[in-house]
Amino acid sequence: MRYKYSPPVLVQKIFSDFIWKTSNNKLLLTFDDGPTEDSTTKILNTLKFNNIKAVFFCVGNNLRKHPQLTKKIIDEGHVIGNHTMNHKRLTQMSREESIEEINSLNKLMNEKFNYDLKYFRPPYGRFNLKTKNLLNDLNLKCFMWNLLTYDFENDFAKVKYSIDNYMMNNSVIVFHDSVKCVDTIETSLNYTIENAAKNGFEFGEPEDCLK
Repeated sequence: MRYKYSPPVLVQKIFSDFIWKTSNNKLLLTFDDGPTEDSTTKILNTLKFNNIKAVFFCVGNNLRKHPQLTKKIIDEGHVIGNHTMNHKRLTQMSREESIEEINSLNKLMNEKFNYDLKYFRPPYGRFNLKTKNLLNDLNLKCFMWNLLTYDFENDFAKVKYSIDNYMMNNSVIVFHDSVKCVDTIETSLNYTIENAAKNGFEFGEPEDCLK
């Protein structure tokens, strides 16, 4: 299942146990696919300068390649979520393969960083009823979004359009920690932060936003 910018109300009703928006009417930034050598540091520096905490939905192979960046994300007070070991679409895999993709990352984070993962975001935003049942069995909360910025197209004009037209006071905003958007991520983040202040929106702490 996939949608543009904001999810249809019907989808949210069918998958009502997924997280789609914040619970405290504050903005929350999330980043998919990292950590990556080129973009993670840019993101962390921008967040630190603006005193904002975020959720990073990381890919296992990237975590393994960049343990220092992973540690930095944790040490700076951000939350890490599960984005599978190899960024594969669960909807195209068997239940057993899906479990392996998810649990391998859980195990890696626990053994290497003493960190227990609570949240999961499906790669490419693809999910179905089987995904829902699987995550319930694995005791993971599916954490989606209600504002897709299209930053992965590396076009600031598209990010600006999404922020100008779809950001609300309860938005869970998804950006990407990826080489696909490394050229525009700082500009996109700074614009989002400035736009939020202009409209009287506040950024919340991840755990407070998800109660």
